[in-house]
Amino acid sequence: MTTTLYELLADGDRLISPYCWRTRFALPHKGLDATLIPIKFTEKEKIAFSGQDKVPVITDGEKVVFDSWTIACHLEDAYPDRPTLFGGDVGRALARFINSWGDKVQNPMMGSLIIFDVFQGLCPEDKAYFQKTREQRFGKALAEVQKGREERVAGFRSALEPVRSLVAEQPFISGKKPAYADYIVMGGFMWARNTSSLKLLEPNDPVFAWRDRMLDAFDGMAAGSNGLTV
Repeated sequence: MTTTLYELLADGDRLISPYCWRTRFALPHKGLDATLIPIKFTEKEKIAFSGQDKVPVITDGEKVVFDSWTIACHLEDAYPDRPTLFGGDVGRALARFINSWGDKVQNPMMGSLIIFDVFQGLCPEDKAYFQKTREQRFGKALAEVQKGREERVAGFRSALEPVRSLVAEQPFISGKKPAYADYIVMGGFMWARNTSSLKLLEPNDPVFAWRDRMLDAFDGMAAGSNGLTV
């Protein structure tokens, strides 16, 4: 079957959605080549066929799937003979916990540190939409959201302690090899890497070393993206 991924890009060729990055990792894990269709915030008509307005969206043959978690489950169930994203039902349940942590803790904390950087890197036609919707979400100007981030980044690093203690003992969150739990967390770091120069991690942090291993995965797929930070 032919697979197509619709994903969000900033100005230039920088993939900036943490959720699209989750799917970007899941596809090669399953050994699937996908046609990549970039869209901007103001090009939602390109995914109107999906019945909603958010990416990622994939078409897999005649099947249309949206939402990164739902896409991962579809890929796992549709291709059971290919490498597993979860390692069984128990692993799927644990990955769903990581998915919730990424959505409720990691990405919101990260967003408060980089959101104005994200805005500045958008193409001109997307900026008004992004500013209006995100300032409604945060209740303040985007520059104000980022204010004091040099001091607040320490709190973000502390929130990573569960990940840190794990990858200090094993190469990946999922064990000896990366799987979907790793792709969830790495999606957030790729969002930051491709939008901001803020140093989120110290080089001696085990999470930094884990992130480097993830950058090298799938022949350096993520490392080859247009990142702004080390």
